[in-house]
Amino acid sequence: MTAAGIDIGGTKIETQIFGASWERLETARTGTPATYEALVAAIAAQVRWAMERLPEGAPIGVGAAGLINPATGLALAANLPVTGKPFPADVAAAAGRSVTFVNDCRAFALSEAVFGAAKGRSPAVGLILGTGVGGGVVVGGRLVQGLSAVGGEFGHAYAPAHLVVEHGLPIRRCGCGRTGCFETYVAGPGLARLAETLTGRPMTPPELVEARSSDPAAAKVWDIWCQITAEMLMTLICMVDPAVIVLGGGLSQIPGLTDDLTAALGRAQLSGFSIPELVLAEGGEASGARGAAYAAATAGEAPHG
Repeated sequence: MTAAGIDIGGTKIETQIFGASWERLETARTGTPATYEALVAAIAAQVRWAMERLPEGAPIGVGAAGLINPATGLALAANLPVTGKPFPADVAAAAGRSVTFVNDCRAFALSEAVFGAAKGRSPAVGLILGTGVGGGVVVGGRLVQGLSAVGGEFGHAYAPAHLVVEHGLPIRRCGCGRTGCFETYVAGPGLARLAETLTGRPMTPPELVEARSSDPAAAKVWDIWCQITAEMLMTLICMVDPAVIVLGGGLSQIPGLTDDLTAALGRAQLSGFSIPELVLAEGGEASGARGAAYAAATAGEAPHG
């Protein structure tokens, strides 16, 4: 089976054609428009480009940040101009055919579970640590999706009260509309805010990482960030009990991340019980589009194994 995946980012839209063995055959890229009408038109153009290269009726998947409400068909997103709009329906009307929409973090999780660092292991969790925090759960090679489509929004569970109180951390309103979410502490901007709160000076994540070995204050910030992130991972263990957690996103490139988080998670876990392996993603730039294409190819299939 051949398929196509369209990965929509804040600055670019990339379409990839995959062959029967899921090898990448062709790629097209365009900028991400700033208005809704132009965005729909740009995606529809990419769908038509893929249709010209695929057999008739071949699956096409779209991976994008944000959510599509299954009950209404309306979108909710922070970095795309689609909130409150019938995004999938409008793209289908403009392109002349329907496509499968999947959250970009879910697409990443699916790609890594089927083709990447978690291949052959189940349950698997993919977790993006970047400007935001999100992921997905894959069981038996199939993405687990439920009633509301918010499964995988791990960053929007509440951060642990005991650490917030112990370290005198501010409780912030999250972009999702809730207050005190993990994302406000764990995402890249959250790490920067932790640094400024605890050291009294502005510090970007790269600056903090660079200073860890020589600045005790920076080292303390990093330790607290690892504690909070480990509590988020512990929530995943209690709910999903994954065999492996695949880390992606900008923060996943921090040197020593998997070792430091593994140690922090070991301390957070119930005494004597195992923890999942933490690994870095392998898919690179192909992950999002490949996951979206695979989601389209397997749409309607139930998890197994």
